[in-house]
Amino acid sequence: MKKDTLQRFLFDEAPVRGALVRLDDSWREINARHDYPPVLRDRLGELAAAGILLAANLKFDGQLILQIQGQGALRLLVVEVNAATRTLRATARWDGELPADADLATLTGQGQCVITLDPKQAGAEPYQGIVALEGGSVASLLTHYMERSEQLDTLIMLAADGDCAAGMLLQKLPGSSGDEDDWPRARELAATLKQEELLTLSADDILYRLFHQEVIRAFDAESVAFQCSCSRERVGGMLRMIGRDEVESILSEQGSVEIACEFCQQKYVFDEDDAAELFAGPQDPIEPASPTRH
Repeated sequence: MKKDTLQRFLFDEAPVRGALVRLDDSWREINARHDYPPVLRDRLGELAAAGILLAANLKFDGQLILQIQGQGALRLLVVEVNAATRTLRATARWDGELPADADLATLTGQGQCVITLDPKQAGAEPYQGIVALEGGSVASLLTHYMERSEQLDTLIMLAADGDCAAGMLLQKLPGSSGDEDDWPRARELAATLKQEELLTLSADDILYRLFHQEVIRAFDAESVAFQCSCSRERVGGMLRMIGRDEVESILSEQGSVEIACEFCQQKYVFDEDDAAELFAGPQDPIEPASPTRH
């Protein structure tokens, strides 16, 4: 079975396209850096799988950021996907006990999902959409987003546990004609897929299991990997944004400034000599690396 792959496919005789994603080593690498309660871990895994599916489906080469923000025990889920390199990172925050059998709406309380598309090109403005937490699951809220904001008939199915995160996206091609029964039939077949099958079957097996009576064109599988974009240079840029006075205050109290990346837990330590070098002469701004200060 191929691991950590994105598999896109197309119906040759119906106006339907789709994609399957399976995160194995990449998901375990994300999960190993944090001690997440299982219910939160699984929701973050679903969001990670969804991020890869959406980035691939939107034919987008910048950065896709999915954030679920809540006011309940679950405070934040974040997934960042580099669409060009098919790499991702993810993290979460929570406060207090998380009911093991709670749905997403219960975990977040009053919450929302923010979807950001950042082209990462000079002069190009990021796009941001806000989605209500409807339906009680990551899959249902993103399905609502695609249908309402993008006006595309869509089915999203997601599953995750401690070892694997996986998902399937099925979509009616925009502006297509064809038989009016094509999309309902494809959606009905796809909806029979169980979460256990998503987590245990290969993409080839899933496509055969669901659509063996259809003519399916499967494209070459693409590799997916975990990669954190933090660096000492980016953390230094964040410290310059904080300002010399604040950094010197921390140094006087603690002797050094220690920054830990929220995504990969990599620690960066700056002493007085490092700080002096940071603030010596003009500095170009550097994008912050989503750190936690200690």
